[in-house]
Amino acid sequence: MFEGVFTALVTPFRNGAVDEAGLRDLVERQVDSGVDGVVPCGSTGESATLSHAEHHRVVEVVVEAARKRVQVIAGTGSNNTREAIEFTAAASDAGADGALLISPYYNKPTQAGIVAHFTAIARETGFPLVVYNIPGRTASNMLPETLARLSEVEHIVGVKEACGDIAQISSAIARCGDAFSFLSGDDAVTLPLIALGGRGVISTTSNVAPRDMVALVKAARSGDYARAREVHYRLIPLFDVLFCETNPIPVKAAVAMQTGIDEEIRLPLTAISDVNRERLQMTLKELALL
Repeated sequence: MFEGVFTALVTPFRNGAVDEAGLRDLVERQVDSGVDGVVPCGSTGESATLSHAEHHRVVEVVVEAARKRVQVIAGTGSNNTREAIEFTAAASDAGADGALLISPYYNKPTQAGIVAHFTAIARETGFPLVVYNIPGRTASNMLPETLARLSEVEHIVGVKEACGDIAQISSAIARCGDAFSFLSGDDAVTLPLIALGGRGVISTTSNVAPRDMVALVKAARSGDYARAREVHYRLIPLFDVLFCETNPIPVKAAVAMQTGIDEEIRLPLTAISDVNRERLQMTLKELALL
């Protein structure tokens, strides 16, 4: 159901509020660049510091701006199962195509608890769900056998995989059916994940270089690995600099440099350091992205 390049959108703010006009412009930029979808309200979109009302509104604005030209997978995750159900139902009502749900953080559930959490959301909402495995943010890791169990649950259609372990990802892909979509959650691992059978990426980098990420994924999925490697190696400096500080600090600064949105970011995140700003700007210029 979900394959290709999905951009994990930054959320522009201006004077403490969501900049809806700026957000619409960012969606238009992504559509024009040929991405397959956009993902509002993920960690790149600072979902952790959006109020519930802002969260719902960001999804609504992005769905309206996309106008069905690309798919919208709304971030609706929470470590509170009931809250995740409510966010997911609201995204469905807003017209999104699916939902992305992070594995429960802080609570540190067991593997059985993770399965029960996502199963409850799937059963109650009846909405296409992509689960998100990122142990570095959640302190829990969805093991291959857990993903295999989830792949059998109706309405759970894929995973955004950012565990950082290629061997684990390979084992998980082998255990899940062909209908279950593996999407990279780490831009630098997109190429190897596709080589193993993955379908694409939910990308931070495509906020800044959408056409390049589209080219990388299209080449890899068509079997043109020479071209895919060419793009991959060209983008390595960008992959590195966009994670030189906590995401989304660098990528928001980069998008502000490119588009003129305000660089405003919400505490406890802070503006990029002067040293890294200079490094970021230099990388963008070297790649002809400024």
